[in-house]
Amino acid sequence: MLLIEKTLSIRKSKNMNKDKIALVFETLKKRDPEPVTELNYKSTFQLLIAVILSAQATDKSVNSATSKLFKVAGTPEKLYNLGEKKLKTYIKTIGLYNAKAKNVIKTCKILMEEYNRRIPQDRDSLQKLPGVGRKTANVVLNNAFGQPTIGVDTHVYRVSNRLGLATGKNVNQVEEKLIKNVPEKYKLHAHHWLIILGRYTCLARKPMCFKCPVVSYCSYKQKVLEHD
Repeated sequence: MLLIEKTLSIRKSKNMNKDKIALVFETLKKRDPEPVTELNYKSTFQLLIAVILSAQATDKSVNSATSKLFKVAGTPEKLYNLGEKKLKTYIKTIGLYNAKAKNVIKTCKILMEEYNRRIPQDRDSLQKLPGVGRKTANVVLNNAFGQPTIGVDTHVYRVSNRLGLATGKNVNQVEEKLIKNVPEKYKLHAHHWLIILGRYTCLARKPMCFKCPVVSYCSYKQKVLEHD
């Protein structure tokens, strides 16, 4: 999951009303009723580590690294015993791997010493783990524990602003508005639907409006046409 663009220079659309927002998510739901993360994992612990590694990296690159890593170190004990130096050899193709290796080893130590190897199920505790920010915590809470949290990455930020689902100058503003604006029955999967839309259709530089399932609700499309 790539980090938010540094400039945050995304053209915003006008705020969408509640009826249109409901129609957007109903449309996305019909296309993909039960979306899941594209990160590969076999336990909540592995999900946590994968999400930590995914900062400023693609899910594809993380999956490539963890497919080998988790075979030899898929638990807190094994990953901690692997050590920082050895861990780096598995994740060196991922951005910021030096810092991530340190954070992962520290997190494993904390999980063993303070949480009996279990992953905390609340945001505050998760964010105390090295390498875990609010977005990472939200992703874990959503995917592992079924909580209706919304992790705002670069895709969610961009799509939310463009469509007018939740306009904001930073990720916190967008998350706050999404929680307020998204109908309750769609909140559990909202994060995934917006990521998928941003990753494969509503691209940063050249959004593919011609294949967008919710283009009929989007006023940003007209802005794109005006600048072509």
